[in-house]
Parts: sequence; C-alpha cells; structure tokens
Amino acid sequence: MPTRRWTDLSPRQRALTLVAAFVQLSLAATAWAQLATTPAVEVNGSKARWAAVIAINVVGPLAWFRWGREDR
Repeated sequence: MPTRRWTDLSPRQRALTLVAAFVQLSLAATAWAQLATTPAVEVNGSKARWAAVIAINVVGPLAWFRWGREDR
C-alpha cells in the first residue's frame, strides 16, 4: 500500500489530523509542566521515568494524570 501524503488527504481528514495532533501536544505539555512543578516527594516513582512515559503518545500523559501523583 503506497504512503499517503498530506495533499492526498481530504480537507476533513486534514482537520481531524490537526485536531488530534493539538490534543496530543496539549496533553503532553500540560503533563510535563505539572511534572516539573510537582515536588519529587509527591511523585509516584522517578520524575525522569515519568518524563519519558509522558512522551508516549496519548497514553503517557493520561497515565501521569491518573497514577503519577500522590493523592493530596
């Protein structure tokens, strides 16, 4: 199957791709900012490990929001 190029996509497919990319980047940026400002004692595990996990698509930031922080 040949690779599809941006110009091969319909306007609707282009818009959906941009929305998905925006959501992914927004989640990751928010999670990394929160990780950076959270004291290490309030993080479940290593901050370096969580920084790497957050880089994993949509799953990483969602995992951070669910399991990365201690209950306050």
